Amino acid sequence: MSSMPDAVILCGGAGLRLRSVTGDTPKAMASIAGRPFLEILLNQLKRYGFSRIILSVGHQSHVIRDYFGEESYGLELLYSFESSPRGTGGALREASNLMTTDSALVMNGDSYTDLDLSRLSFVHLKDRSDLTVVVVAQTRSDAGSVLLDDNGRVTTFAEKQVVGSSRYLSAGIYMLNKNLACSIPNAVQISLEEQLFPLWIREGRMIRAFVHPGESIDIGTPERFRKAQDVLAKVEVERSALRCDGQS
Repeated sequence: MSSMPDAVILCGGAGLRLRSVTGDTPKAMASIAGRPFLEILLNQLKRYGFSRIILSVGHQSHVIRDYFGEESYGLELLYSFESSPRGTGGALREASNLMTTDSALVMNGDSYTDLDLSRLSFVHLKDRSDLTVVVVAQTRSDAGSVLLDDNGRVTTFAEKQVVGSSRYLSAGIYMLNKNLACSIPNAVQISLEEQLFPLWIREGRMIRAFVHPGESIDIGTPERFRKAQDVLAKVEVERSALRCDGQS
């Protein structure tokens, strides 16, 4: 049995900004070099030893479930269904009902960052943090702008804003304790990045940064989606496990 924590992929978004290139397809299923983007994330999790994955799904959820089923690439897949849009925080709160480990890895289903996910888990547990946020160098203004103190503790998280002295932005990958996820109000629409992270900082929660020297690539806009076609074409391909029986 794997000693790694559960992982949650937030892939319930409709991808409204991508409709011009993907139509009604869920954003996480957008095709990158002929394969769903979500496949890249699942193979990354497999590579770093994760085995139990909770997919938080909403828009066109059947498309994701029909494609991946309950097991793919040697991973156990569970589904947390949003009956109505809950935001990233609300989606995570619902997914927490399926968590079996004391901490969990949380990934946005529209971005890829090539970092050592097992080391992220180790550092989170070693530091005894409530939440660990992966950050990369500040390169754009539509992601979470993050300020750190000299000890690597997060002091400001400003979603989709540029904070003047910030050197970092959020990569959309987090490690958090299950009890923190369970503290999120149930059955409400709420954002991790816009509401909960700033709230938890004000409450004095132990929130630390995991600084990654590379970049984070997301597919959230047609321009970045087109860029991702080249950048991610061969990512995880060489390490991919065979699909489970019955998949085309």
